[in-house]
Amino acid sequence: MERNSVSPLYAAIDLGSNSFHMWVVREVNGSVQTLAKIKRKVRLAAGLNNHNELSQEAIQRGLDCLAIFAERLQDIKPDHIRIVGTAALRTAVNADEFLSQAHSILGYPVSVIAGEEEARIIYQGVAHTSGGSDKRLVVDIGGASTEVIIGEGFDASALTSLKIGCVTWLERYFKDRYLTSVNFDAAINGAKEAIEAIIERYTQQGWETCVGASGTVQALQEIMLAQGMDEIITLPKLKRLQRQAMQYERLEDLDIEGLTLERALVFPSGLSILIALFESLQIESMTLAGGALREGLVYEMMDQMRHHDVCARTITSMQQRFQLDHHHADSVSDMALALLAQCPNWQLEPPAENLLQAAAKLHEIGASIEFKKSGEHAAYLIKHMDLPGFTRAQKNLIAELLRRHNGPLTSLPEQHALSAPSAARLLRLLRLAIILCHRRDQTCLPPFSLHMEDNKLTLLLSAKWLINNPLTRSELTQEATRQTDMGWPMVVTAQD
Repeated sequence: MERNSVSPLYAAIDLGSNSFHMWVVREVNGSVQTLAKIKRKVRLAAGLNNHNELSQEAIQRGLDCLAIFAERLQDIKPDHIRIVGTAALRTAVNADEFLSQAHSILGYPVSVIAGEEEARIIYQGVAHTSGGSDKRLVVDIGGASTEVIIGEGFDASALTSLKIGCVTWLERYFKDRYLTSVNFDAAINGAKEAIEAIIERYTQQGWETCVGASGTVQALQEIMLAQGMDEIITLPKLKRLQRQAMQYERLEDLDIEGLTLERALVFPSGLSILIALFESLQIESMTLAGGALREGLVYEMMDQMRHHDVCARTITSMQQRFQLDHHHADSVSDMALALLAQCPNWQLEPPAENLLQAAAKLHEIGASIEFKKSGEHAAYLIKHMDLPGFTRAQKNLIAELLRRHNGPLTSLPEQHALSAPSAARLLRLLRLAIILCHRRDQTCLPPFSLHMEDNKLTLLLSAKWLINNPLTRSELTQEATRQTDMGWPMVVTAQD
């Protein structure tokens, strides 16, 4: 189609052991825009018997789902479609029966990928959507397999697919549907037995950060956020959720705040596997990755999307999409970082500088809708858009910084991306940088120095420059008053 030659469509279909997923996207200004996400709980792995034969009921559930997917594929070029099957179809001895009928329905063959290949593609999905350049441990708990990967940048150095999953563990250890300590202990210990084979190799390689890329991890994070916890998954939090689950007698009785009915059935089995991973590999903390298998499939079809810095790619895409003045945005970002460099004793957390840059480079995004309430518009846009490379908590902090980037100053709400003092300091520097750059001309930027004592800021500017720029002087004086009134002392001082 002609319209697709301008902005072509891509589709990735993942025939998982728990759910079938279809993701339809297009590339816009260097970013991936979702056009459709279709998901059906097929529970293919639950249809495997003791001889690894798929039941006719499970096969039919899968085929019924594919009939829905097939309609959408008609609008997409064949070389922009990837369809893969994972653990349940790797295991099923009668998989060919399903695959031949699936081919007839979809019009395209299904590629049943090996476990290590699945792990490789999952890692690509994480690498293309998650920020940071640290060495990562990636965990993806699926319905019938769990992929564990170590990688750095776009390159994976260890790929493993373990035969443990939330559906198969449900059928093996919670088949009676009782939530007892016996069932939980058996599920955790069973997972540990499978994990034992990789412990030495993985701990020797080591990692700096750990991310989870699965529905299990996403569901756990949503529960924690609903209960007022932050987004960082730790073993004590997992144990707390296990205790909550064991307050109920049976799976059907589960009523944990933040747990959806759709996820309840496999929640205890997925939780057991994650506890086993934390304990066996001595994982300290885990965050949610921005993508996994489907994202990996799509990004591998888009060679132009490979970028060494995912966050930078996201910011550039947003600037292009909303026609922002990137030269001015760079000036504000450089000014904010220059101000930050003169506050070495603040000792902000590692992500702080990246978040300050992002807020500075997107600070005018709300004005693309309306100037008067640009802060409110900016906050809404950031909170409700996909920002690959940034976690949910980081998105929320950027949104709240932009809500307050100019005008009257209010305190930041509770957030979980940085400590409260660090977040407040970013807001102070962002507002100052915007004021100092307001003439939008690099040659008009003032020489300055910023002195810091405890939480007090003293901005020193040339007396002559202040005289020649009365509007900026007035705005800086007003800003000093606003910050001081917030309990953040600030003065502007002229120097010869």
